[in-house]
Amino acid sequence: MTTGALQDKLAELGAELGVVGATAAVVVDGVVEYAYHGVTSSENPLPVEENTLFQFGSTGKTYTATAMMRLVEDGKVALDAPVRTYLPEFTLRDEEVARTVTVLHLFNHTAGWEGDMMDNTGDGDDALAKYVARMERLQQVTPLGATVSYNNASLSVAGRIIERITDKTYEQAIRELLFEPLGMDQTFFFTNEIMTRRFVVGHNKHEDGRLTIARPWALPRGNAPAGGISANARDQIAWAKFHLGDGTASDGKRVLSKELLDLMKQPTADMRGSAIGDYVGISWLLKDIDGVRLVGHGGTTNGQYSNFTLVPERSFGYISMTNTGPSGSQLNNELEKWALEHYLGITDAEPEQLSLGDDALAVYAGRYETIAATVDIRGEGGRLVAQIEVKPEMAAALREAGEETPEEQPPIPLAILAGDGDQYIVSDGPAKGMRGYFSRDADGKVHGVHIGGRLATRVAGDLVGA
Repeated sequence: MTTGALQDKLAELGAELGVVGATAAVVVDGVVEYAYHGVTSSENPLPVEENTLFQFGSTGKTYTATAMMRLVEDGKVALDAPVRTYLPEFTLRDEEVARTVTVLHLFNHTAGWEGDMMDNTGDGDDALAKYVARMERLQQVTPLGATVSYNNASLSVAGRIIERITDKTYEQAIRELLFEPLGMDQTFFFTNEIMTRRFVVGHNKHEDGRLTIARPWALPRGNAPAGGISANARDQIAWAKFHLGDGTASDGKRVLSKELLDLMKQPTADMRGSAIGDYVGISWLLKDIDGVRLVGHGGTTNGQYSNFTLVPERSFGYISMTNTGPSGSQLNNELEKWALEHYLGITDAEPEQLSLGDDALAVYAGRYETIAATVDIRGEGGRLVAQIEVKPEMAAALREAGEETPEEQPPIPLAILAGDGDQYIVSDGPAKGMRGYFSRDADGKVHGVHIGGRLATRVAGDLVGA
């Protein structure tokens, strides 16, 4: 059904935030409510409705993990086995890490190498193999298993393992292991499957108010295991129902044992204070709010944003997908927060924000970097301000792939939180409410910032405002 409070709230937020199109749904004790807003495209507008397909980005990591768990159950893969058990040719710049990294490291973001390699390795069936081969150049940022830092490249390695074990392309293996047994017939990888159906395109809102279509539409095939799937709301809810259930499909046939399904939702790494949760399970991101465990994984592609959250102990699932950035991400977060309170009475209390002096802020000020971007942080008016800039080589790669070069991002205000001097919250703007933390070395000096789920490490000798 599409009437009721969810529809009203989605329409309200969609209009308020200027989101071109969105879909949302909740399932409570098996009862589903759907909601739709806006149109598929500003250039070729069609109403968003029950069959409209959205890209849902990194929620797809949970599909890769679930498919791998099916292979674990069949005795074909062991989570604690080295990756080279299945990919003997696997190579990284750090040979010791390449030799010892396990399958589990790929799914809990603790592999430690640069995680945002965006190389386009073509559309052929060998795209994933080529992508993984190119990982030989990646630097090790943190010791293996030591720190959670969001890692897309790791999921491509996992996808390549699935190809090797099944002797099928990744997409065909996922179709046979998951889509078909779960009856998910509106979930697709390829543009030639999607282009004959109603689908949204992404949009980017610019600082001057302009709205442009986000191009290219599709992710490179080598990134598919990290988030290259599109679906309608109904199939996303089918995915939620499966992971809230006992491992059987709607027709009663077993797809995965309940034991392994539940294991995926158990903490395997700690990241308390991170923007993406408190713990990582097996791809699932775990967060505790108001004494209740939330299990989820949202996603971002070019101009499209999604949220996906389960509350297993309450038999509750929430999904939302939008086609406008960055306001679509804000809609997802605000609608999810409203849904948790409206349907379950779960309230995410606002933490106390501190206003600090210059000396207290100076320890955090400086330049930090990832493979893709630099982050300059300075103290200003009792708070911190972060300025993120895409690195020239990443901007060039985006231009080569046909994407717009990112504009200079507006400064992001960060407020240090009471109770733990190294945790912060984004205090305003589209990312308002996003959390993160600063990390320290053995001598107690700040050496990194966890921002957007990724660890950016401090650039030695290049401090700003210190």
